[in-house]
Parts: sequence; structure tokens; C-alpha cells
Amino acid sequence: MSIDIESIRKDFPILEQTVHGKPLAYFDNAATTQKPTQVIDAISEVYTTYNSNIHRGVHHLSNVCTQAYEDARVKVQKFINAGNSHEVIFTRGTTEAINLLATSFGESFLKKGDEIIVSQLEHHSNIVPWQLLEKSKGIVIKVIPINENGELILEEYDKLLSEKTKLVAVAHISNALGTINPIKTIIDKAHALSVPVMIDGAQAVQHVAVDVQALDCDFYVFSGHKLYGPTGIGALFGKEEWLNKMEPYHGGGEMIKTVSFSGTTFNELPFKFEAGTPDYSGAIGLGAAIDYVQNIGLDVIAAYEHELLEYATEQLKQVPNIKFYGTAKEKASVISFMVNNIHPFDMGTLLDKMGLAVRTGHHCAQPLMEHYQIPGTVRASFAIYNTKEEIDRLVEGIKRVSLLFA
Repeated sequence: MSIDIESIRKDFPILEQTVHGKPLAYFDNAATTQKPTQVIDAISEVYTTYNSNIHRGVHHLSNVCTQAYEDARVKVQKFINAGNSHEVIFTRGTTEAINLLATSFGESFLKKGDEIIVSQLEHHSNIVPWQLLEKSKGIVIKVIPINENGELILEEYDKLLSEKTKLVAVAHISNALGTINPIKTIIDKAHALSVPVMIDGAQAVQHVAVDVQALDCDFYVFSGHKLYGPTGIGALFGKEEWLNKMEPYHGGGEMIKTVSFSGTTFNELPFKFEAGTPDYSGAIGLGAAIDYVQNIGLDVIAAYEHELLEYATEQLKQVPNIKFYGTAKEKASVISFMVNNIHPFDMGTLLDKMGLAVRTGHHCAQPLMEHYQIPGTVRASFAIYNTKEEIDRLVEGIKRVSLLFA
């Protein structure tokens, strides 16, 4: 595989800095990725060239900005192969997209005693919104357990599915372990009982190609900031028939057709779910990020990141008393570990002094940490701009920290 990593790294000016006198090696990509100049420039261009509130305006700047915003929606549509651009709703990110679904789907379709299935791998953003519904509407949450490798036990999933199941909501890829879930199988099993499925793709779209029509998922959500795009922007894909039946999430401008004190009629898709002035600069930046990864090629990115994952795993095995969490056969470029019971916070703090940025803690997946009976892990997550040389530095840094605590 031929890939010019040095050229790619030059697109990310933040990587050129030093931290505590050491060159920055950034391994916190599952939390957020760094932004290439192509994305930064696209956002800057909005504010220096055609900034104006979108839709409704008749003047030139508003028309240009509106077109750029809607062009970004089409980029998202094509990126995930949605059937229609109006099936793409811009949100503030994965968390808001799931909350939108929990509120709108919940108000429209759920009643006391109805069941929702999630998994033990979920991020808090795919747990707490459903717990709020559990409290307000009396729904029941069922949980797919995992085995010790961090893989879903599908036989247990089969047992959870029933006529009471009204939605399945699972992650495409675990943010804490990197496990790639068999979502096509999960979707097909649910659809056999006419149960809709939402997939949390926050950790997936930057690593693997996603085709929502081939998957046949009913909803798919993701964030821009993990896809080399800006913060505060993301998307919810929903099949048109579901979105048309769901009640709006927010009320205000843009999401209405008519308003009077005797009543309101709602706008058509996608505007029905996009109340108020949207983050149009963020959406345009997200479009630029999609252009960026597609120019490299998601297949190229996936292959290179898998190479980094395999290399890092083998090198880290040299560290005495290291324990890996999440050893699924199908994994994205995430490694979670602990070394000799050194607290993850201590490990992360000392690695930072060497210019090595890792994530420590429960990774917003406390039920998963409870399963392993640990306070958290050290997580190293890789992106297209990471190198094997940086991984060597990480391994050496972990060994040095280990000796300090020996």
C-alpha cells in the first residue's frame, strides 16, 4: 500500500508543535481528530466571503451561503449513501442526534412497557437518553451482554428480541474497546420482527465505508469532529417514512410552514427537525472534511490504520504486565490497556510529559468498566496522520512509566 504520510501530516498544522519540549504525538483520535487546513480554510471562507443567515434571504450572500449549506447536506447523503438528501438532518453531533431520536421517536411511538435494546458496549450518549424515557414513560431497557473479548453475544441478543421490542440502538464501533459490531446481522434479526434499528456511527464513519441503504438501518448518527471536521456539527440519517411520522424535537423558526396563535403546521423534511439558525459554517466544514477523507480514500485509510493497530498491538505486548481490554477479532484502530495496576490517570499524566497524548478514564462507558471491574483504561486511538515512529515513542514511554512504579 502506497500512502504519503508526511504529506498528509503537513495538512495538520497542530501536529507541528511541541508539548513539554517534546514533539506532539497525538493518540486521542477517538475523542476528537485534528483538523486539516482544508477544513479550517473552508470555515474561514464562510466568515470572510459569504457569511449570511441561510434560507429565506433574497440577497446574494444568503443565497450563496444557503447553497453551500445544502451542498454539504448532499455530501453527507452521498458519503453514507442515503437515498435522499432530505433524510439527512444536521445536528450538533451524535449526542444530540440520539437525544432527538429518543425524544421524537419516544413521543411518537413508545408507551409504558415497551422495550429498547442497547448493548453493554454503549457510550453514555446511547444509554442516558433512553434512561430518561425509562423514567418519563416507563419503557424498559434491555442490554446485550459481551464476552471477555469485548464482543456482543448474539445468542443473548436473540433472546432479548420480542414483540415488546420497539427499537434496537447499538454502536457500530465501540469507542472504548474498538470492537466492530456485526451490525448487519443485528439489523436483519431486528427487521425479522419489524423492529427499527438505530446505529451509533460516531466511531465508524472515519474508519470504514458506511452504506445505510445496504445496511438497511432505519437511523444512523455520527459527529463531524471525529471525522476531521469541526465540533458542534453532526448528522442523523433517518428513513423518510420514520421521519415523516415523528414529532419535531425543537420548536422555533425554520421548522414551521405556518404559525398562528390558533396552531402551527410543520415544515417538510429535513427542515422539520432543524429549528433556528443552524451551524451552517460547521456543516460546510463537515462537507470539507468529507471531501478530505474521500480524496485519500476510506479504503486506504482503513488499511493504513489497521496496519498501525497491528504494529502497536505487537509492540505493546513487549511491555511487562500489560493487560489489553477489547481483543475482538474485528477491531478498529483503538487499543485500551492497563499496566501492572498503575492507575490510568497516573499513566496518562506521565505520558503527557513526554509529548504523548492518550485518553484515560472510563471513556463515557462506565457500565463497560464495571463489567471488567476496573476504574478505567489507558486508550490509544490512531488516525491517518499517526506513524509507527510515534508508536515506538509511546511504547518506550509506557515502559519508562512502568519502571517508575516498579
